[in-house]
Amino acid sequence: MSLQGLSFIGSSRGAAGGASFHAVNPATGESLDPPFHSASASDAEAAAAAAAAAFPIYSQTSGAERATFLRTIASEIEALGQTLTDRAVAESGLPEPRIKGETARTCGQLRLFATLIEEGSWVDARIDHADPARTPAPKPDTRSMLRPIGPVVVFGASNFPLAFSVAGGDTASALAAGCPVIVKAHSAHPGTSELVAAAVRRAVAQCGLPDGTFSALFDNQRAAAMTLVTHHAVRGVGFTGSRSGGRALMDAAAARPEPIPVYAEMSSVNPVFLLRDALTSRGPALATGLHASVTLGSGQFCTNPGLVLFDASADATPFLSELSRLFSTSAAGTMLTAGICKAYQSGTSTLAANPAVTSLASAAAAIGTRGAPALFQTSAAQLLADPSLTEEVFGPATLLVACSSIDEMLKVTNALEGQLTATIHGTEADFASAAPLLAAAERRAGRLVCNGFPTGVEVCQSIVHGGPYPATSDGRSTSVGTAAILRWVRPVCWQDMPDSLLPHALRNANPLGIQRLVNSSFTR
Repeated sequence: MSLQGLSFIGSSRGAAGGASFHAVNPATGESLDPPFHSASASDAEAAAAAAAAAFPIYSQTSGAERATFLRTIASEIEALGQTLTDRAVAESGLPEPRIKGETARTCGQLRLFATLIEEGSWVDARIDHADPARTPAPKPDTRSMLRPIGPVVVFGASNFPLAFSVAGGDTASALAAGCPVIVKAHSAHPGTSELVAAAVRRAVAQCGLPDGTFSALFDNQRAAAMTLVTHHAVRGVGFTGSRSGGRALMDAAAARPEPIPVYAEMSSVNPVFLLRDALTSRGPALATGLHASVTLGSGQFCTNPGLVLFDASADATPFLSELSRLFSTSAAGTMLTAGICKAYQSGTSTLAANPAVTSLASAAAAIGTRGAPALFQTSAAQLLADPSLTEEVFGPATLLVACSSIDEMLKVTNALEGQLTATIHGTEADFASAAPLLAAAERRAGRLVCNGFPTGVEVCQSIVHGGPYPATSDGRSTSVGTAAILRWVRPVCWQDMPDSLLPHALRNANPLGIQRLVNSSFTR
């Protein structure tokens, strides 16, 4: 398709007037055509109104109908083929294999949600039959299940132009729940976003769904974003990005006359713990694995390990020597945007200038949008005295923290903010005394990794990609995996309702054949 640079407001396109911007190839600095025209506040109002009109119809579609819709989206995205790959590579600077892998992940998670809602038991149907003979008061018939909350706004992420963007996990989970979606596309990859948004729109038409089921707006400012978040028809927000951006959305949503939830994934340093025996017995191997995890994708993953606590009572010399060598000989990589690269340079410069920090392999000065890996070291005592050392530096950098013992690791862990992940490397001998550390890590993180590395998030039923604030705005949720659907629903109860008026999931005959909790027993 030919890119137009215009927003999608249902099946209509936005106007070409007003401010415009271009995508920029971060690897070359080239400005990419066409110009993209920023959505106006009236465009955002129109998209929200269309979504509100679609909700009463779309929310009542069956799981099978929505499953067909999600699978159609996946097929339409796959049909874009090399056109999508080429544009995503040009706008992100990411290599072609990464983009193709991300396309597969995007389509895979759409189909995973399709399977979930087609089967149907996810709605958590609960039935307690009436007992009119109960004394001293008769027991009523009560039945409950999860229902969609309403139109949802999704913000595309800078570091995942496909899997966390227009048709990514937030969109897939919200559509699966029965919520119309309005995407605010990320300004770093608008062409990729337009291609995918057009694919979603084709799926809407093919499946005969209401026009306002899906819209996508382009904007490199904040006007459209704030109009959407504060619009009375919008009932929830999904966001992946900076803490400042997430906080701005959270504050705006909380200040509404009727506040709404914002599920924001913001910042995390993903601590890694290297225990004594593991560090002694496999130091060079740990260095190789850690280096690969820190520098993967130029460190532009939300699960990038930015803080590594190691037991300094072990012989850490082989580990430190190999890790320093690997970082010192690593080439700079293209970062996603000039802004991300500038922030990375600022963060590493601040660490390098801190008197409590030793630079083991320093980042070279930025050349365009290329950022070099950087390795730093401090002590647990110094980190505890200076909490700024625990702040995220988004990019291929990590801070080593020398701890005198596992007890000192525990003190540092208890001082950390909420994290997406926490990783522990140890042997059976190490683990014998690590229970308090693991318990502390559980209180701080949404996913615990043993003898591995946190980069790479498996898309499956049991995964949790979330964590206590500021990793996410609500640590009870996940943005990856099928449990992400629970963000966009609320429980509703029907009391003494005639069978014919109940949702199919709650009717006596169980026409959907789903698993239900009936009188305290699970049954189909």
